[in-house]
Amino acid sequence: MLFSTFGLLMLSFLGEGVSSEFVPSGITKQVGGYRPIRAILDKEVDIAKKVPEGLEAPKFGWIELNGKTWAIVLDEPEEKPAKLYIDTNADGDLTNDPVAKWEPKKQGEFTMHSGEAQIQLPDGKNGQLGLYRFDPKDPSRAALKNALLFYTDFGYEYTLKLDGLDFKTSIAGSISEGASLWIDRDHNKQQSRRYEMAKVGEPFNFTGTTYVMSIKDGSLAINKADQELPLLPLAPDLAIGKKSLTFEAKTLEGTEVSFPKSYAGKIVMLDFWATWCGPCIGEIPNMKQAYADWHDKGFEILGVSFDQEGMEEKLKAFLEKNELPWSQIYEGKYWDTSIGQQHDVSGIPFVLLVDGDSGEILANASKLRGKGLSEFIGKELEKKNQKSSQ
Repeated sequence: MLFSTFGLLMLSFLGEGVSSEFVPSGITKQVGGYRPIRAILDKEVDIAKKVPEGLEAPKFGWIELNGKTWAIVLDEPEEKPAKLYIDTNADGDLTNDPVAKWEPKKQGEFTMHSGEAQIQLPDGKNGQLGLYRFDPKDPSRAALKNALLFYTDFGYEYTLKLDGLDFKTSIAGSISEGASLWIDRDHNKQQSRRYEMAKVGEPFNFTGTTYVMSIKDGSLAINKADQELPLLPLAPDLAIGKKSLTFEAKTLEGTEVSFPKSYAGKIVMLDFWATWCGPCIGEIPNMKQAYADWHDKGFEILGVSFDQEGMEEKLKAFLEKNELPWSQIYEGKYWDTSIGQQHDVSGIPFVLLVDGDSGEILANASKLRGKGLSEFIGKELEKKNQKSSQ
């Protein structure tokens, strides 16, 4: 994904307890992701009144957002650089608009393109789009052969005043009924989908008062709700240096586990994963290497499977085939796995390294993924041994 310099324009107050700033670019980083939209390149040249001269292998299509359209032309001549044109001001002339950024990147034998461009919104502001296209020759992407994908990298940043406290939140594009907003209640910049998401039109209680957001004249407003909800607890703090959460569970082998005290004298990696999770499986070689290097010196792994109901035998077969010797907890509850909910896991792989004696969280995914895992575990064991000898 490409991120542009964060810009802020036009402060306006929108009803009770809400202020808004337009963000012309960089909102994707603000909200933590994007939803790609397809623009199908199956139109004719007459979608525009005027197109650039010298086109060799043009494809035509529309960018469509909220009932508005902007013409696009993608010129992809063989063995020459591809060029992208967007009718930013939607006047039908593709020769008087800012140049769109469009760059190639090799992916094995194929070439992917990505870039950014602007569109002029109905209120006259320019908003940035992120765009990308997979190689049309890639057979694994055949369904996207005639598609360019884009996402809104512009949007709005809101400041919500709840019980006298200010909370920042952002949305890509424009606000709409039913939209979900992330409200960083604990100001730790870590998104919790279970404890920090509020939906427009639905009441929520993050501060002791129940509020409801609504759309008025196309803008966001907030008021006290008619109904009262209990105060939603904060998400668990799983930062490095904090205490791990405790739980009781039974492994696939029937062993009772009391976390983390069952791992006294050791360090243990709590690994939330599933057999259907590609990135999880991709980490298995690194985990196996670390386990082989350090298990007999005090390193353990405890897996928590997010596999669905009725997949116990498939899970066991997977463990046997891949020779995974560490213990696993399986409930067959998919995303509703109780330990996963306790830890507010909304995406996997999710990993924590915990000291079995103190319960201190020693590391998270930033240090527990990749080929350096074994080396890192060795250093953590050395630190633990040094503390024990003091």
